[in-house]
Amino acid sequence: MKISFYTIFLFLFLCSFSTHAYTEKNLLQKAATLEQVQSALIMDQKWVPYPVYSDRNGWEQLLGASNKETLIQRGEKALTYEWKVVKATDYLEFERSGDRRIMEDPLGSNVTAVTDLFFAELAEGKGRFMDQLINGVFTSCEMTSWVLSAHLTAQHSKRSLPDYKENVIDLMSGDMGSLFAWTYYFFHKEFDKVNPVISERLRYELQKRILDPYMQEDRFWWMAFDWKPGVMVNNWNPWCNFNVLQCFLLLENDRETLAKAVYRTMASVDKFINYTHEDGGCEEGPSYWGHAAGKMYDYLQILSDGTGGKVSVFDQPMIKNMGEYIVRSYVGNGWVVNFADASARGGGDAPLIYRYGKAVKSDRMMQQAAYLNQKKEQLSTSRDIFRSLQNILYADELNKMQGKPQQAPYSWYPETEFCYMTNSSGFFLATKGGYNNESHNHNDVGTFSLYLNTIPVFIDAGVGTYTRQTFSSERYTIWTMQSNYHNLPMINGIPQAFGSQYKATDVEFEAKQMSFSANIAQAYPAEARVKKWIRSYTLSKNSLLIEDNYALEQAAQPNRINFLTWGKVDLSEKGKIKIAVKDQKAMLSYDEKAFDVSIETISIEDPRLSNVWGNEVYRVSLTAKKVSTIGKYKYTVQQIK
Repeated sequence: MKISFYTIFLFLFLCSFSTHAYTEKNLLQKAATLEQVQSALIMDQKWVPYPVYSDRNGWEQLLGASNKETLIQRGEKALTYEWKVVKATDYLEFERSGDRRIMEDPLGSNVTAVTDLFFAELAEGKGRFMDQLINGVFTSCEMTSWVLSAHLTAQHSKRSLPDYKENVIDLMSGDMGSLFAWTYYFFHKEFDKVNPVISERLRYELQKRILDPYMQEDRFWWMAFDWKPGVMVNNWNPWCNFNVLQCFLLLENDRETLAKAVYRTMASVDKFINYTHEDGGCEEGPSYWGHAAGKMYDYLQILSDGTGGKVSVFDQPMIKNMGEYIVRSYVGNGWVVNFADASARGGGDAPLIYRYGKAVKSDRMMQQAAYLNQKKEQLSTSRDIFRSLQNILYADELNKMQGKPQQAPYSWYPETEFCYMTNSSGFFLATKGGYNNESHNHNDVGTFSLYLNTIPVFIDAGVGTYTRQTFSSERYTIWTMQSNYHNLPMINGIPQAFGSQYKATDVEFEAKQMSFSANIAQAYPAEARVKKWIRSYTLSKNSLLIEDNYALEQAAQPNRINFLTWGKVDLSEKGKIKIAVKDQKAMLSYDEKAFDVSIETISIEDPRLSNVWGNEVYRVSLTAKKVSTIGKYKYTVQQIK
């Protein structure tokens, strides 16, 4: 394997070209000038809404007895934690085998221990966790880099071993930066009582690793300062900017310097908002909503906090649309619409959905959050200190609220080209148009997922555990990424191709007819020899009608229509495919004179997939008996009682 393959993040995702309709909305820069930001800033961390460490009554009141005890118990487990060394060979393993976990697991374990000690000391306030917290701080400061091996290709060397001569800001270094910025804010006076070098070293590392690189470098792809038409801007942008903004607000006390940094983050986050469609659809899927729109909300919230509410765009309809996507994509009972690299299981972070909903005045979001929160067992904390502290701050308010999902008859995203439809019989249909270079793309233009009484029957498998191959030129050798393992046709034996030019056209949704259609011909490469392939879905009261209307330049091989499912599949009756999943039964009817039917069992060993679907899923294929250049196929899905 040549080193050039290790630059793949840029190759596929970070600098990929698309047909995305970027528009210069610049909501943040229009909300305030640099001078207005400088005037509005609340200095010296007086914007922080939490008690200082020494205010024990404040923490007693904020946490309550139950949450206090929970945090202390977590911290006690970390008192004997043995700090792990991330070895040079752990970093090199990413190049050698593609394994990310061998480096990420020990680092993640250390960060979790720091987080648990951090909250335990805030909760108890007796200094019992301080020495071990100092150990975690010093261990982290001694690391050459806080960046994940998979992301170190952003270095000039393009290699996965940290280069001591430069500092890169990625998701993990940003997360650790904000974690340690909060650690410095709450505990630097206590550290000074032990030895001033502790705080001095931590402050120095934060300046070197986060503050200076952010202000001095424009080259990090996620900043998008050098954005050109077609370049992708995904969840990295709000996520990294959110972490950077926290670091500056918690550490920088010069008003002019702070204002320049804050305004720089605003200019960068505007690139993400500009890239996102005004309909608010998250093309990365529900699993990434919390990292994309969710991190944007966090960024906007802390920006508002740090300026006393004077710099805010929460009144913009687009920002509300971006929030409500996560609610509209919720099917029920923990199942979600999982296009792209998303899992079919989820539902979102209830406290985050609640706070976002409150900020944009979305009753739909707050109701959903209250519903999800009913299943919560304990206070949720993580290395994302801002979210964790916000969870604590809003816990009582959320816990007192009662709510239930407000499922819409349909949700139509005309720019993102997602469409969801429901009926009174328990059908939930999710369809998409789009193009094959979306962020975390699967080649899936025109696919669908169908749920009966919240249970997925025709499925999108999702994505397996991330490796080097996942984000490389080898990505589409992975079966879950290929169109022939989605609910789509293979035309002349050819699946869809990766690239912005491979897209849906003539995408239409008719609300009265509950019908979605798209010409998916352009999603296939030239060798498919397809002139037109209209895939349409019509949802009636008791059934789903799927139609394929096609015209080919040449018919070289029989068309094959694939359906991915799980559960028990029965092909014993001609013209009928019966599927039983949990307590739901469905039947897909097809013309037995037109098709031969076959089934393939796909064994699943990857735990990221098996935790959702079990040990196997099935691909049912309808292969046309006749080869023709024009034709029309129909398939009907009904529920079996």
